[in-house]
Amino acid sequence: MFTDSETELTTAATDALLGLVCIVLAVQLAAMPGSATWKRTVWMGVLGLMACASILGAVVHGLALSDSTRAGLWRSLYLALGLAVALVVVGWVGDWRGDDAARRVLPWTLAAGVLFVLVSQWLGGAFIVFIAYEAVATLMALAMYVSLAQSGSLPGAGLVAAGIAVSLIAAMIQMTSLSVRIVVSFDHNSLFHLIQMVGIVMMAMGIREGLTGR
Repeated sequence: MFTDSETELTTAATDALLGLVCIVLAVQLAAMPGSATWKRTVWMGVLGLMACASILGAVVHGLALSDSTRAGLWRSLYLALGLAVALVVVGWVGDWRGDDAARRVLPWTLAAGVLFVLVSQWLGGAFIVFIAYEAVATLMALAMYVSLAQSGSLPGAGLVAAGIAVSLIAAMIQMTSLSVRIVVSFDHNSLFHLIQMVGIVMMAMGIREGLTGR
């Protein structure tokens, strides 16, 4: 049964759309020719995990669920997002220092992602813990891709940096109480999803440029 809240329904719809966008982008990366299979796999993992988190979010926001079911879905959603952020770190380390360095940090970043999710849950689902973890990883990625764009050493780095910046703007909006009405009501969560889509598409375009070398 669907929830009665209009804003929760629009949040669910935009979450589902975000998940669909991530799936399409992941499939496009998978279909690309080329030998950079490690980098492509890492970013496909990011998109796949984000798609999983978005679909779970659509279920949580859109359906009337028991408290226990909702809590379990939120835990799974946070875990998917935590691992996605971990793979973003692996991705920028690979672009910065090469695939061997990225492989070395992979287990540590995944462990950090799981740890921050566990700490967040241990503190009663304190979202601020996860936000802090995501912010640190994302700001480091932004700084690195800005540097790579300025040096001209990585095609598409500017687009990736711009996409990360847009995603940070989306995250800041999610932390507000902003809402707008365009036919239906969009609250801060819905707006976050819509803006995040733009950022993810820009990042994916930049990653594709990096893979093709142009």
